[in-house]
Amino acid sequence: MSLRGKMIKMKMSDGAEIGVYHVDPAGARRGGLVVIQEIFGVTEHIKEISDKFAAEGYEVLAPALYDREAPGLQASYTPEDIQKAIKIARGEHPFDLSIKDTQTCIDALKGKGPVFITGFCYGGSVTWAAACRCDGLAAASAYYGSLISQMANETPKCPTICHFGKHDHGIPMDQVEKVKAAHPEVPVYVYDAGHGFNSDRRDDFNEEAHKLGWKRTIDLFRANGG
Repeated sequence: MSLRGKMIKMKMSDGAEIGVYHVDPAGARRGGLVVIQEIFGVTEHIKEISDKFAAEGYEVLAPALYDREAPGLQASYTPEDIQKAIKIARGEHPFDLSIKDTQTCIDALKGKGPVFITGFCYGGSVTWAAACRCDGLAAASAYYGSLISQMANETPKCPTICHFGKHDHGIPMDQVEKVKAAHPEVPVYVYDAGHGFNSDRRDDFNEEAHKLGWKRTIDLFRANGG
C-alpha cells in the first residue's frame, strides 16, 4: 500500500529537529490531528493510520518522538526490538519531552481549525497526558496507555475517551477501574481483546474492536468541531 504522506523535519522546543510524518487531508479539511506512536516508532503502521485519518479530512502530524535517541526508529515485534524500544521509552527518553513535542505539533496545526489527538500504547499514555497538560486540543482518544492509571489524578482539559483490552496482560483491569472511578466523566471503553488490538501487525489484532474504536474516535472528533 503506497503512503500519501511524507516525513518532514520540525524544530522542537529544545531546538532539536525531529522527523514528523505529515499528511494533508483528502478533500475538505475538518481539522488537525496529532497521532502519537507506539513504542516502536513512526512505523509503516502508524503512517497507514495517519493516512486513514487524512482520508477522513484531517491534516495529520505524527512526530518521531525517539529521534533524539534512535533516529528513524521503526522497531519490529521481535523480542530483541521490543526490549530495545522499551529501554528507550522507560529509560532514555524523558516522558515530559514527548508532551512538549506534542504541544509543538498542536501549535503548528491550531491556526487552521480544531486540533485533535490520538495515540496507541506509549502514545495512549502521551495522549492522556496531553489532554491534561497541553493547550489547544479539541478532543482526545487514548488507546491502551499503561501510564494512564498513574496519571488518574490529572484531569483532561478537553473531551477525552479511553480504550482498553480486557485481556491486556500489561494493563490489569484494576488499573482500568481506577481510571473509571477517578473520571466518571470520561468514557472508558473495554474491548474483548488484548493489548495492541488496533494494530493489524500484531497477534492481538482484533478487527471488531479496531472498527468500533475507530468509529468512536471519529464520532468524538466530529462531535467536537471535526
